[in-house]
Amino acid sequence: MTVSRRSLLGGFAATLGYLGVGPEIDLLAQNRPRVPGAAGAPRGMDDYDAIAHLSSNENCWGPPDSVMKAMNNAWKYANRYGYPDGNLVGELAKHHGVKTENILLGAGSGEILDVVGTTFLLGGKKVLGVEPTYSSVYQHATSIKTTAIRLPLNKDYSQNIPAMIKAANDRAGEIGLVYLCNPNNPTGMIIPKDEVKQLVDGIPKDMPILVDEAYHHFVDDPRYGTSVPYVLEGRPVIIARTFSKIAALAGMRLGYAVASKEYIDRMRPYSMQSINALVKWGGVTSLKDTASQAEVKKKVIDLRKKTTSDLAAYGYQSLPSETNFFMVEIGREIQPVIQEFAAKKVAVGRPFPPMTKHMRVSIGTAEEMARFMTAFKEIFPPKSKTNTAV
Repeated sequence: MTVSRRSLLGGFAATLGYLGVGPEIDLLAQNRPRVPGAAGAPRGMDDYDAIAHLSSNENCWGPPDSVMKAMNNAWKYANRYGYPDGNLVGELAKHHGVKTENILLGAGSGEILDVVGTTFLLGGKKVLGVEPTYSSVYQHATSIKTTAIRLPLNKDYSQNIPAMIKAANDRAGEIGLVYLCNPNNPTGMIIPKDEVKQLVDGIPKDMPILVDEAYHHFVDDPRYGTSVPYVLEGRPVIIARTFSKIAALAGMRLGYAVASKEYIDRMRPYSMQSINALVKWGGVTSLKDTASQAEVKKKVIDLRKKTTSDLAAYGYQSLPSETNFFMVEIGREIQPVIQEFAAKKVAVGRPFPPMTKHMRVSIGTAEEMARFMTAFKEIFPPKSKTNTAV
């Protein structure tokens, strides 16, 4: 069984368990354990809708009207195989300044990460990356009977690029793939573009690098840069992107890879190549509706700054995030805290070892973030005020 982004919703699953939501919803949580004592709790979609969903880094506002209209208009193709799809691959290629041969669609970027893993890790090759990060690639490596070389983050929670370069060269014969999540999940922190360049230039020239840019659209820091130009230069870089975050299509499953034709051709046999008609049209429209994306980005940043500032005023410091989530240091083990928030119908992020005394919080609506702060103050006592980077 492969692991998708939808399989890593521990905090979300804990909340559903607490509420006793039925099996049709538990499938989304990939059968994660229920919270003890859930028997007899109310069930149904009303309970799901009553939760403040701050655990899965989704776009809480949903697709804009333009995308909903495009998807609704595509229902007429629901009974067809060879339907018009809005030329999604062509539009993506145009968007990135590449050829259509450089694009591979996936059911969310989760499928893309799995496909890249299978392509480059078969035969016992290892993936090199940091911990914590988005661990889907590591879990997929385990599923195909290989392992990961995981390096710790720096003391400031940034990724240790010099250590990664050293490991890639020292253990080149073992490594099939280098993985970067930029910005990183769960910390929300970027790898500056000059450090990415150090990595690309410093590791063996034919070693593939997978750069997961799921949260690229939220970044404001001028030190950041997408790694798509490396594809244009012919470097061994694969970019994974998703429509699950800023485009609000997480439940519709659409992602893609940007890479050299050689890499795309190697990856394609491991791809399901089965994307539904509705989301293809939604994806094309989303690419063009830049105004809606800009609006979402502004709301996310404003709410993130407000919430982390409120937490700082209460005495709890957050890491400097460039995403639609942040991590706050809580000073307690996170697992029981997840249950305490769940009891208040607020879902927060799962544990990310070894940062088990930090809590990842997705940005929700203004009302949801207010509910979060109310619950936080009921669960945690105030501490001396401190400053936080936002």
